[in-house]
Amino acid sequence: MSWKKEVEDIRRRGELAENMGGAEKVARQHGQGKLDARERIRRLLDSDSFREIGKIAGRGSYDEKGELTDFAASNFIFGRGRIDGRPVVATADDFTVRGGAADAALHRKFIQAEKMAHEMRLPLIRMIDGTGGGGSVKSLEDMGFTYVPVTPGWEDIVTNLETVPVVALALGPTAGMGAARTVASHYSIMVKGLSQLFAAGPVVAAQIGEELSKEELGGSEIHTRNGVVDEEVANENEAFAFARRFLSYLPSSIDRLAERSVCTDRVERREEKLLSIVPRDEKQVYSMRAVMNAVFDADSVFEMGKRWGRAAITAFARLDGWPVAVLASDPTFLGGSWEALTSQKVKRFVELAERFRLPVVHLVDNPGFMIGLEAERSGTIRFGVEAMNAVYKAKIPWASVIIRRAYGIAGSAMSNGERFQYRFAWPSGDWGSLPIAGGLEAAYKSEIAASADPVAKLAEIKARLNAVTSPFRTAEKFNVEDIIDPRDTRPLLCEFADLAWRRLGA
Repeated sequence: MSWKKEVEDIRRRGELAENMGGAEKVARQHGQGKLDARERIRRLLDSDSFREIGKIAGRGSYDEKGELTDFAASNFIFGRGRIDGRPVVATADDFTVRGGAADAALHRKFIQAEKMAHEMRLPLIRMIDGTGGGGSVKSLEDMGFTYVPVTPGWEDIVTNLETVPVVALALGPTAGMGAARTVASHYSIMVKGLSQLFAAGPVVAAQIGEELSKEELGGSEIHTRNGVVDEEVANENEAFAFARRFLSYLPSSIDRLAERSVCTDRVERREEKLLSIVPRDEKQVYSMRAVMNAVFDADSVFEMGKRWGRAAITAFARLDGWPVAVLASDPTFLGGSWEALTSQKVKRFVELAERFRLPVVHLVDNPGFMIGLEAERSGTIRFGVEAMNAVYKAKIPWASVIIRRAYGIAGSAMSNGERFQYRFAWPSGDWGSLPIAGGLEAAYKSEIAASADPVAKLAEIKARLNAVTSPFRTAEKFNVEDIIDPRDTRPLLCEFADLAWRRLGA
Protein backbone atom coordinates (compact mmCIF):
# COMPACT_ATOMS: atom_id res chain seq x y z
CA MET A 1 0.00 0.00 0.00
CA SER A 2 3.04 2.29 -0.07
CA TRP A 3 3.49 5.16 -2.57
CA LYS A 4 7.22 4.56 -2.61
CA LYS A 5 7.28 3.81 -6.37
CA GLU A 6 5.59 7.11 -7.22
CA VAL A 7 7.89 9.03 -4.87
CA GLU A 8 10.85 7.43 -6.59
CA ASP A 9 9.35 8.50 -9.91
CA ILE A 10 9.21 12.10 -8.68
CA ARG A 11 12.89 11.92 -7.73
CA ARG A 12 13.89 10.42 -11.07
CA ARG A 13 11.98 12.99 -13.10
CA GLY A 14 13.58 15.76 -11.07
CA GLU A 15 17.02 14.36 -11.77
CA LEU A 16 16.27 14.18 -15.48
CA ALA A 17 15.09 17.81 -15.41
CA GLU A 18 18.52 18.77 -14.06
CA ASN A 19 19.99 17.64 -17.39
CA MET A 20 18.24 20.58 -19.10
CA GLY A 21 18.80 20.28 -22.87
CA GLY A 22 21.35 17.49 -22.51
CA ALA A 23 25.10 17.39 -21.97
CA GLU A 24 25.98 18.45 -25.51
CA LYS A 25 23.77 21.54 -25.52
CA VAL A 26 24.79 22.54 -22.00
CA ALA A 27 28.45 22.26 -23.06
CA ARG A 28 27.68 24.45 -26.07
CA GLN A 29 26.09 27.04 -23.78
CA HIS A 30 29.18 27.07 -21.57
CA GLY A 31 31.41 27.20 -24.65
CA GLN A 32 29.76 30.48 -25.61
CA GLY A 33 30.88 31.95 -22.29
CA LYS A 34 27.37 31.71 -20.81
CA LEU A 35 26.19 30.12 -17.58
CA ASP A 36 23.33 27.68 -17.78
CA ALA A 37 19.91 28.56 -16.37
CA ARG A 38 20.24 26.58 -13.16
CA GLU A 39 23.67 27.98 -12.35
CA ARG A 40 22.31 31.48 -12.91
CA ILE A 41 19.61 30.90 -10.33
CA ARG A 42 22.14 29.53 -7.85
CA ARG A 43 24.40 32.57 -8.22
CA LEU A 44 21.59 35.12 -8.06
CA LEU A 45 19.84 33.83 -4.95
CA ASP A 46 20.91 33.26 -1.37
CA SER A 47 22.58 29.88 -0.95
CA ASP A 48 20.16 26.90 -0.85
CA SER A 49 17.10 29.16 -0.85
CA PHE A 50 15.55 28.19 -4.21
CA ARG A 51 12.33 26.17 -4.22
CA GLU A 52 11.48 25.32 -7.81
CA ILE A 53 7.90 25.17 -9.02
CA GLY A 54 6.93 22.89 -11.89
CA LYS A 55 10.30 21.21 -12.11
CA ILE A 56 8.89 18.03 -13.63
CA ALA A 57 6.85 19.86 -16.29
CA GLY A 58 8.09 18.88 -19.73
CA ARG A 59 7.73 16.01 -22.19
CA GLY A 60 8.04 12.41 -21.10
CA SER A 61 8.95 9.50 -23.39
CA TYR A 62 7.39 6.10 -22.62
CA ASP A 63 7.84 2.48 -23.68
CA GLU A 64 5.09 0.11 -24.78
CA LYS A 65 4.30 -0.62 -21.13
CA GLY A 66 3.83 3.05 -20.35
CA GLU A 67 7.03 3.25 -18.32
CA LEU A 68 9.04 6.49 -18.47
CA THR A 69 12.18 6.10 -20.58
CA ASP A 70 13.30 9.71 -20.92
CA PHE A 71 12.24 13.21 -20.00
CA ALA A 72 12.71 16.55 -21.80
CA ALA A 73 12.54 19.45 -19.35
CA SER A 74 10.64 22.67 -19.90
CA ASN A 75 12.79 25.54 -21.13
CA PHE A 76 11.50 27.90 -18.43
CA ILE A 77 12.58 27.52 -14.81
CA PHE A 78 10.95 29.42 -11.97
CA GLY A 79 10.36 29.34 -8.27
CA ARG A 80 10.72 31.23 -5.04
CA GLY A 81 14.00 32.01 -3.32
CA ARG A 82 15.63 34.70 -1.24
CA ILE A 83 17.89 37.67 -1.85
CA ASP A 84 19.50 39.05 1.31
CA GLY A 85 16.93 37.06 3.25
CA ARG A 86 13.91 38.56 1.46
CA PRO A 87 11.64 36.27 -0.61
CA VAL A 88 11.55 36.83 -4.38
CA VAL A 89 10.30 35.11 -7.52
CA ALA A 90 13.17 34.10 -9.81
CA THR A 91 12.80 32.93 -13.41
CA ALA A 92 15.33 31.79 -16.01
CA ASP A 93 15.01 30.90 -19.68
CA ASP A 94 16.87 27.71 -20.53
CA PHE A 95 18.54 28.37 -23.89
CA THR A 96 19.69 24.73 -24.06
CA VAL A 97 16.06 23.73 -24.68
CA ARG A 98 14.68 25.10 -27.95
CA GLY A 99 16.80 28.23 -27.71
CA GLY A 100 14.73 29.54 -24.83
CA ALA A 101 11.66 29.95 -27.05
CA ALA A 102 8.40 29.46 -25.16
CA ASP A 103 6.94 25.97 -25.42
CA ALA A 104 3.37 26.37 -26.60
CA ALA A 105 2.24 23.55 -24.31
CA LEU A 106 4.00 24.91 -21.25
CA HIS A 107 3.64 28.70 -21.43
CA ARG A 108 1.46 28.41 -18.32
CA LYS A 109 4.69 28.24 -16.29
CA PHE A 110 5.64 31.69 -17.50
CA ILE A 111 2.16 33.04 -16.72
CA GLN A 112 2.15 31.45 -13.25
CA ALA A 113 5.53 33.01 -12.43
CA GLU A 114 4.22 36.46 -13.31
CA LYS A 115 1.00 35.91 -11.35
CA MET A 116 2.89 34.65 -8.32
CA ALA A 117 4.89 37.87 -8.14
CA HIS A 118 1.98 40.28 -7.91
CA GLU A 119 -0.47 38.04 -6.06
CA MET A 120 2.09 37.18 -3.37
CA ARG A 121 3.62 40.69 -3.55
CA LEU A 122 7.17 39.46 -4.24
CA PRO A 123 9.90 41.12 -6.34
CA LEU A 124 10.40 39.43 -9.71
CA ILE A 125 13.70 38.73 -11.46
CA ARG A 126 13.64 37.56 -15.06
CA MET A 127 16.81 36.04 -16.52
CA ILE A 128 16.17 36.16 -20.24
CA ASP A 129 18.11 34.19 -22.83
CA GLY A 130 16.22 33.54 -26.07
CA THR A 131 13.16 34.75 -27.91
CA GLY A 132 10.67 33.82 -25.23
CA GLY A 133 8.04 33.85 -28.01
CA GLY A 134 5.46 31.35 -29.08
CA GLY A 135 7.37 29.37 -31.69
CA SER A 136 9.09 29.59 -35.03
CA VAL A 137 8.12 29.61 -38.69
CA LYS A 138 8.98 25.91 -38.81
CA SER A 139 6.58 25.17 -35.94
CA LEU A 140 3.65 26.46 -38.01
CA GLU A 141 3.82 23.36 -40.21
CA ASP A 142 3.61 21.14 -37.12
CA MET A 143 0.63 23.13 -35.85
CA GLY A 144 -1.12 23.12 -39.20
CA PHE A 145 -2.48 26.64 -38.87
CA THR A 146 -1.51 30.24 -38.07
CA TYR A 147 -3.06 32.40 -35.37
CA VAL A 148 -3.96 36.00 -34.72
CA PRO A 149 -1.19 37.33 -32.43
CA VAL A 150 -1.91 37.44 -28.73
CA THR A 151 0.45 37.64 -25.78
CA PRO A 152 -0.77 35.41 -22.95
CA GLY A 153 0.12 36.80 -19.56
CA TRP A 154 0.90 40.36 -20.68
CA GLU A 155 -1.76 41.73 -18.35
CA ASP A 156 0.19 40.14 -15.49
CA ILE A 157 3.38 41.84 -16.73
CA VAL A 158 1.59 45.19 -16.63
CA THR A 159 0.21 44.47 -13.16
CA ASN A 160 3.67 43.57 -11.90
CA LEU A 161 5.03 46.92 -13.09
CA GLU A 162 2.38 48.58 -10.94
CA THR A 163 2.82 46.47 -7.80
CA VAL A 164 6.28 44.89 -7.32
CA PRO A 165 9.91 45.62 -8.29
CA VAL A 166 10.74 43.91 -11.58
CA VAL A 167 14.34 43.29 -12.69
CA ALA A 168 15.26 41.89 -16.10
CA LEU A 169 18.67 40.48 -16.97
CA ALA A 170 19.33 39.97 -20.68
CA LEU A 171 21.91 37.19 -20.64
CA GLY A 172 22.07 36.27 -24.29
CA PRO A 173 20.32 37.10 -27.55
CA THR A 174 16.79 38.36 -26.74
CA ALA A 175 14.39 38.93 -29.62
CA GLY A 176 10.67 39.51 -29.94
CA MET A 177 8.93 38.52 -26.73
CA GLY A 178 12.26 38.09 -24.97
CA ALA A 179 13.16 41.69 -25.78
CA ALA A 180 9.73 42.88 -24.69
CA ARG A 181 10.05 41.06 -21.36
CA THR A 182 13.42 42.71 -20.83
CA VAL A 183 12.11 46.21 -21.42
CA ALA A 184 8.93 45.67 -19.37
CA SER A 185 10.83 46.09 -16.10
CA HIS A 186 11.89 48.72 -13.60
CA TYR A 187 15.59 47.89 -13.99
CA SER A 188 17.24 46.08 -16.87
CA ILE A 189 20.79 44.85 -17.46
CA MET A 190 22.81 43.66 -20.46
CA VAL A 191 26.19 41.92 -20.40
CA LYS A 192 28.66 43.56 -22.77
CA GLY A 193 29.50 41.30 -25.70
CA LEU A 194 27.17 38.54 -24.43
CA SER A 195 23.70 40.08 -24.64
CA GLN A 196 21.85 41.43 -27.64
CA LEU A 197 18.31 42.77 -27.86
CA PHE A 198 16.16 43.35 -30.92
CA ALA A 199 12.58 43.31 -32.16
CA ALA A 200 13.79 40.79 -34.76
CA GLY A 201 17.27 39.34 -35.26
CA PRO A 202 19.82 39.74 -38.06
CA VAL A 203 18.25 37.11 -40.34
CA VAL A 204 14.96 39.01 -40.38
CA ALA A 205 16.69 42.40 -40.62
CA ALA A 206 18.53 41.13 -43.71
CA GLN A 207 15.15 40.98 -45.47
CA ILE A 208 15.06 44.79 -45.46
CA GLY A 209 18.62 44.99 -46.74
CA GLU A 210 20.49 45.41 -43.45
CA GLU A 211 23.32 42.88 -43.15
CA LEU A 212 24.41 43.16 -39.52
CA SER A 213 25.82 40.94 -36.81
CA LYS A 214 23.88 40.43 -33.58
CA GLU A 215 26.14 42.87 -31.78
CA GLU A 216 25.89 45.50 -34.52
CA LEU A 217 22.11 45.26 -34.56
CA GLY A 218 21.33 45.12 -30.85
CA GLY A 219 24.38 45.07 -28.59
CA SER A 220 24.63 46.78 -25.22
CA GLU A 221 26.59 49.64 -26.80
CA ILE A 222 23.33 50.62 -28.51
CA HIS A 223 20.66 49.91 -25.94
CA THR A 224 22.30 51.24 -22.78
CA ARG A 225 22.76 54.59 -24.55
CA ASN A 226 19.33 55.01 -26.11
CA GLY A 227 17.35 54.35 -22.93
CA VAL A 228 16.05 50.89 -23.81
CA VAL A 229 18.17 49.20 -21.11
CA ASP A 230 19.47 50.69 -17.86
CA GLU A 231 22.82 49.04 -17.26
CA GLU A 232 25.77 47.46 -19.04
CA VAL A 233 27.99 45.10 -17.05
CA ALA A 234 31.14 43.14 -17.80
CA ASN A 235 29.92 39.64 -16.89
CA GLU A 236 27.02 37.65 -15.50
CA ASN A 237 28.23 37.70 -11.90
CA GLU A 238 28.28 41.50 -12.04
CA ALA A 239 24.73 41.42 -13.43
CA PHE A 240 23.57 39.37 -10.44
CA ALA A 241 25.32 41.74 -8.02
CA PHE A 242 23.71 44.80 -9.63
CA ALA A 243 20.27 43.18 -9.52
CA ARG A 244 20.64 42.35 -5.83
CA ARG A 245 21.80 45.86 -5.01
CA PHE A 246 18.96 47.52 -6.93
CA LEU A 247 16.43 45.50 -4.96
CA SER A 248 18.08 46.43 -1.66
CA TYR A 249 16.76 50.00 -1.96
CA LEU A 250 13.17 49.04 -2.75
CA PRO A 251 10.33 47.47 -0.78
CA SER A 252 9.02 44.05 -1.77
CA SER A 253 5.84 45.65 -3.11
CA ILE A 254 3.78 48.82 -3.10
CA ASP A 255 2.10 47.51 0.07
CA ARG A 256 5.29 47.76 2.09
CA LEU A 257 7.96 50.34 2.82
CA ALA A 258 11.64 50.03 1.93
CA GLU A 259 13.90 49.01 4.78
CA ARG A 260 16.39 51.13 6.66
CA SER A 261 19.92 49.77 6.90
CA VAL A 262 22.47 50.11 9.68
CA CYS A 263 24.44 53.31 9.16
CA THR A 264 28.01 53.70 10.37
CA ASP A 265 28.49 57.10 8.70
CA ARG A 266 28.15 60.12 10.99
CA VAL A 267 25.02 62.22 10.39
CA GLU A 268 26.97 65.37 11.31
CA ARG A 269 29.80 64.70 8.85
CA ARG A 270 30.70 67.97 7.10
CA GLU A 271 32.91 67.69 4.03
CA GLU A 272 35.32 70.60 3.73
CA LYS A 273 35.67 70.13 -0.05
CA LEU A 274 32.04 71.14 -0.59
CA LEU A 275 32.95 74.72 0.29
CA SER A 276 34.98 75.09 -2.90
CA ILE A 277 33.69 72.35 -5.21
CA VAL A 278 31.58 74.71 -7.36
CA PRO A 279 33.85 77.02 -9.41
CA ARG A 280 33.23 80.76 -9.30
CA ASP A 281 33.68 80.84 -13.07
CA GLU A 282 30.26 79.87 -14.43
CA LYS A 283 31.87 78.34 -17.51
CA GLN A 284 33.78 75.79 -15.48
CA VAL A 285 32.21 72.45 -14.55
CA TYR A 286 32.55 70.23 -11.50
CA SER A 287 31.65 66.68 -10.50
CA MET A 288 28.10 66.29 -9.21
CA ARG A 289 28.94 62.68 -8.38
CA ALA A 290 31.62 63.96 -6.01
CA VAL A 291 28.94 66.09 -4.34
CA MET A 292 26.70 63.03 -4.02
CA ASN A 293 29.44 60.90 -2.48
CA ALA A 294 30.17 63.66 0.03
CA VAL A 295 26.53 64.13 1.03
CA PHE A 296 25.01 60.63 1.18
CA ASP A 297 26.00 57.72 3.42
CA ALA A 298 29.44 56.37 2.52
CA ASP A 299 29.38 53.87 -0.35
CA SER A 300 25.59 54.04 -0.59
CA VAL A 301 25.14 55.72 -3.97
CA PHE A 302 23.86 53.30 -6.63
CA GLU A 303 23.40 54.91 -10.04
CA MET A 304 20.78 53.76 -12.53
CA GLY A 305 20.92 54.47 -16.28
CA LYS A 306 24.36 56.09 -16.27
CA ARG A 307 24.92 55.85 -20.01
CA TRP A 308 21.75 57.48 -21.32
CA GLY A 309 19.96 60.77 -20.67
CA ARG A 310 23.27 61.85 -19.20
CA ALA A 311 22.36 65.42 -18.27
CA ALA A 312 20.48 63.96 -15.30
CA ILE A 313 21.90 61.49 -12.80
CA THR A 314 19.35 59.08 -11.36
CA ALA A 315 20.44 57.02 -8.39
CA PHE A 316 19.49 55.45 -5.09
CA ALA A 317 21.33 56.30 -1.91
CA ARG A 318 20.93 56.35 1.85
CA LEU A 319 20.80 59.09 4.45
CA ASP A 320 21.42 57.83 7.99
CA GLY A 321 20.46 54.41 6.65
CA TRP A 322 17.17 55.59 5.11
CA PRO A 323 16.83 54.84 1.36
CA VAL A 324 16.13 57.79 -0.94
CA ALA A 325 15.80 58.35 -4.68
CA VAL A 326 18.32 60.87 -6.00
CA LEU A 327 17.81 63.11 -8.99
CA ALA A 328 20.84 65.26 -9.81
CA SER A 329 22.04 67.47 -12.64
CA ASP A 330 25.30 66.63 -14.41
CA PRO A 331 26.97 69.88 -15.54
CA THR A 332 29.62 67.92 -17.45
CA PHE A 333 27.06 66.84 -20.10
CA LEU A 334 25.30 69.57 -22.11
CA GLY A 335 25.84 71.81 -19.10
CA GLY A 336 23.07 69.89 -17.36
CA SER A 337 20.42 70.98 -19.89
CA TRP A 338 17.49 68.61 -20.25
CA GLU A 339 17.10 67.24 -23.79
CA ALA A 340 14.58 64.63 -24.95
CA LEU A 341 16.32 61.52 -23.57
CA THR A 342 17.17 63.18 -20.26
CA SER A 343 13.55 64.28 -19.85
CA GLN A 344 12.30 60.74 -20.50
CA LYS A 345 14.80 59.41 -17.96
CA VAL A 346 13.66 61.93 -15.32
CA LYS A 347 9.98 61.08 -15.88
CA ARG A 348 10.57 57.33 -15.58
CA PHE A 349 12.68 57.67 -12.44
CA VAL A 350 10.30 60.02 -10.64
CA GLU A 351 7.41 57.67 -11.40
CA LEU A 352 9.45 54.77 -10.00
CA ALA A 353 10.16 56.68 -6.78
CA GLU A 354 6.50 57.63 -6.47
CA ARG A 355 5.28 54.07 -7.04
CA PHE A 356 7.51 52.57 -4.35
CA ARG A 357 7.31 55.56 -1.98
CA LEU A 358 10.93 56.59 -1.85
CA PRO A 359 11.60 60.21 -0.78
CA VAL A 360 13.36 62.23 -3.47
CA VAL A 361 16.44 64.40 -3.06
CA HIS A 362 17.01 66.66 -6.08
CA LEU A 363 20.44 68.26 -6.50
CA VAL A 364 19.83 71.08 -8.96
CA ASP A 365 22.11 72.67 -11.55
CA ASN A 366 19.82 73.05 -14.54
CA PRO A 367 20.34 75.85 -17.11
CA GLY A 368 17.05 74.92 -18.83
CA PHE A 369 15.84 72.79 -21.68
CA MET A 370 18.33 72.14 -24.45
CA ILE A 371 18.00 74.57 -27.34
CA GLY A 372 18.83 74.38 -31.04
CA LEU A 373 17.65 72.53 -34.13
CA GLU A 374 18.39 69.01 -32.90
CA ALA A 375 16.58 69.73 -29.63
CA GLU A 376 13.53 70.86 -31.56
CA ARG A 377 13.63 67.87 -33.92
CA SER A 378 13.78 65.41 -31.02
CA GLY A 379 10.74 66.94 -29.30
CA THR A 380 12.58 68.25 -26.25
CA ILE A 381 9.76 70.50 -25.08
CA ARG A 382 7.21 67.65 -25.31
CA PHE A 383 9.29 65.24 -23.24
CA GLY A 384 10.44 68.03 -20.94
CA VAL A 385 6.89 68.96 -20.04
CA GLU A 386 6.08 65.27 -19.43
CA ALA A 387 9.00 65.11 -17.00
CA MET A 388 7.77 68.25 -15.28
CA ASN A 389 4.29 66.76 -15.05
CA ALA A 390 5.71 63.69 -13.31
CA VAL A 391 7.43 65.94 -10.77
CA TYR A 392 4.22 67.85 -10.12
CA LYS A 393 2.16 64.66 -9.77
CA ALA A 394 4.51 63.17 -7.18
CA LYS A 395 3.14 63.12 -3.62
CA ILE A 396 6.19 61.63 -1.91
CA PRO A 397 8.36 63.79 0.38
CA TRP A 398 10.71 65.89 -1.75
CA ALA A 399 13.78 67.98 -0.92
CA SER A 400 15.69 70.17 -3.35
CA VAL A 401 19.18 71.58 -3.03
CA ILE A 402 20.04 74.28 -5.56
CA ILE A 403 23.74 73.76 -6.16
CA ARG A 404 24.15 76.30 -8.94
CA ARG A 405 21.79 77.10 -11.82
CA ALA A 406 18.01 76.92 -12.07
CA TYR A 407 16.71 78.61 -15.19
CA GLY A 408 13.46 78.65 -17.11
CA ILE A 409 10.75 76.00 -17.20
CA ALA A 410 13.21 73.15 -16.71
CA GLY A 411 14.67 74.91 -13.68
CA SER A 412 11.20 75.29 -12.23
CA ALA A 413 10.76 71.51 -12.52
CA MET A 414 13.11 71.05 -9.55
CA SER A 415 9.97 70.35 -7.49
CA ASN A 416 6.25 70.99 -7.42
CA GLY A 417 6.21 74.73 -6.83
CA GLU A 418 2.71 74.57 -5.33
CA ARG A 419 3.80 72.33 -2.42
CA PHE A 420 5.75 73.26 0.68
CA GLN A 421 9.30 73.79 -0.51
CA TYR A 422 11.71 71.72 1.56
CA ARG A 423 14.58 73.44 -0.16
CA PHE A 424 18.08 74.73 0.44
CA ALA A 425 20.35 76.78 -1.79
CA TRP A 426 24.10 77.02 -1.82
CA PRO A 427 25.73 80.50 -2.06
CA SER A 428 26.64 79.51 -5.64
CA GLY A 429 22.94 79.55 -6.56
CA ASP A 430 22.13 81.32 -9.84
CA TRP A 431 18.53 81.46 -11.06
CA GLY A 432 16.00 83.29 -13.15
CA SER A 433 13.84 83.05 -16.25
CA LEU A 434 16.98 82.94 -18.39
CA PRO A 435 20.73 83.37 -17.86
CA ILE A 436 21.60 87.06 -17.83
CA ALA A 437 24.70 86.47 -19.93
CA GLY A 438 22.50 85.22 -22.77
CA GLY A 439 20.51 88.44 -23.13
CA LEU A 440 22.58 91.17 -21.55
CA GLU A 441 24.14 92.64 -24.69
CA ALA A 442 20.82 92.62 -26.53
CA ALA A 443 18.95 94.22 -23.63
CA TYR A 444 21.50 97.02 -23.21
CA LYS A 445 22.48 97.35 -26.86
CA SER A 446 21.71 101.07 -27.22
CA GLU A 447 23.36 102.01 -23.89
CA ILE A 448 26.52 100.13 -24.82
CA ALA A 449 26.58 101.61 -28.34
CA ALA A 450 26.22 105.19 -27.02
CA SER A 451 29.13 104.76 -24.64
CA ALA A 452 32.59 106.16 -25.40
CA ASP A 453 34.05 102.89 -24.12
CA PRO A 454 31.64 100.01 -24.94
CA VAL A 455 33.86 97.39 -23.29
CA ALA A 456 33.99 99.34 -20.03
CA LYS A 457 30.26 100.04 -20.18
CA LEU A 458 29.49 96.33 -20.63
CA ALA A 459 31.67 95.51 -17.61
CA GLU A 460 29.87 98.18 -15.59
CA ILE A 461 26.43 96.78 -16.51
CA LYS A 462 27.55 93.26 -15.62
CA ALA A 463 28.74 94.46 -12.21
CA ARG A 464 25.37 96.15 -11.54
CA LEU A 465 23.45 93.05 -12.51
CA ASN A 466 25.69 90.73 -10.52
CA ALA A 467 24.62 92.59 -7.40
CA VAL A 468 20.96 92.22 -8.35
CA THR A 469 21.33 88.51 -9.06
CA SER A 470 22.96 87.73 -5.74
CA PRO A 471 21.10 84.81 -4.10
CA PHE A 472 20.94 86.90 -0.93
CA ARG A 473 18.65 89.39 -2.69
CA THR A 474 16.30 86.49 -3.44
CA ALA A 475 16.49 85.27 0.15
CA GLU A 476 15.55 88.76 1.41
CA LYS A 477 12.25 88.39 -0.44
CA PHE A 478 11.85 84.82 0.90
CA ASN A 479 11.78 83.59 -2.69
CA VAL A 480 14.30 80.97 -1.64
CA GLU A 481 13.88 79.43 1.80
CA ASP A 482 17.44 78.99 3.09
CA ILE A 483 20.93 79.64 1.83
CA ILE A 484 23.25 77.26 3.60
CA ASP A 485 26.90 76.51 4.11
CA PRO A 486 27.47 73.66 1.59
CA ARG A 487 29.16 71.67 4.37
CA ASP A 488 25.83 71.52 6.21
CA THR A 489 24.10 69.72 3.34
CA ARG A 490 24.49 66.19 4.70
CA PRO A 491 23.22 66.92 8.25
CA LEU A 492 20.24 68.82 6.84
CA LEU A 493 19.34 66.10 4.35
CA CYS A 494 19.64 63.42 7.05
CA GLU A 495 17.11 65.44 9.04
CA PHE A 496 14.88 65.55 5.95
CA ALA A 497 15.14 61.77 5.53
CA ASP A 498 14.14 61.21 9.15
CA LEU A 499 11.09 63.47 8.79
CA ALA A 500 10.18 62.02 5.41
CA TRP A 501 10.18 58.45 6.70
CA ARG A 502 8.17 59.49 9.75
CA ARG A 503 5.65 60.93 7.31
CA LEU A 504 5.63 57.67 5.33
CA GLY A 505 4.96 55.72 8.50
CA ALA A 506 8.24 53.90 9.00
